[in-house]
Amino acid sequence: MPAGSSSPRPPTPLERESERYLRYVTLEKGRSPHTVAAYRADLARYHEFLFGNGVVEASHISADMVRGYVQGLEGAPGTIARKLSSIKNFHRYLVEEGVTPLDPSASLSGPARPSRLPKALSIEQIQSLLNAVMGDEPENLRDRALLEFLYATGTRISEALQLSVDDVLDDHQRVADAIRVSGKGGKQRFVPVGSFARSAVESYVTRARPALLRGAKNPSPALFLGLRGGRLSRQNAWLILGSAARRAGLEGLVSPHTLR
Repeated sequence: MPAGSSSPRPPTPLERESERYLRYVTLEKGRSPHTVAAYRADLARYHEFLFGNGVVEASHISADMVRGYVQGLEGAPGTIARKLSSIKNFHRYLVEEGVTPLDPSASLSGPARPSRLPKALSIEQIQSLLNAVMGDEPENLRDRALLEFLYATGTRISEALQLSVDDVLDDHQRVADAIRVSGKGGKQRFVPVGSFARSAVESYVTRARPALLRGAKNPSPALFLGLRGGRLSRQNAWLILGSAARRAGLEGLVSPHTLR
């Protein structure tokens, strides 16, 4: 092994179950090499998401985690439906083999093309959603800052996650009254940032973000960070939003579009 290189991490228990599943669909179900390769790629991305959230055992996967991952996927509806099918088939196998008693993906269905825009939340519902994320832990401060920012600016989740710290802080290390974001097609625009969002983001940047960066092998300049110090993913942002909605009693009513 060359000097300075690192060996790959050992497979997690969940990844070993995945390999058994892939052998099962190859040998017993007779799936084609092309289909098995697609399953492998879909499950590898799913496992990386779970590993990034500290999940290495199949029994530790919650319905919220599966939902957050799937809702954060990008691509055509058919591609997302295939990826969801790969995940659901894997979880169904785990139940049939007695690895897990319940299927956390059972309630999920494929993407549907909305016939109309989602209904906007009331001010009271928005406040309930924001109040569902409280506390001084780094993760809580980050989640509150993200929700406040999305609500105040009307940005898409993908736009918020692209931001770096330098994009939002002025020369005095305060959040600017208006910041520039890059939207679809690279088009840029300035969006105002209200006082509540500025306060939440500043509190996160000074009190929580350094803790999330601590120990990171490759510290990210991103504004919103994951627990390992890298840029927060769309899947984890969806997970944050969905968890807050559930705690606020708004499950099924909240999407990034309802905050815009």
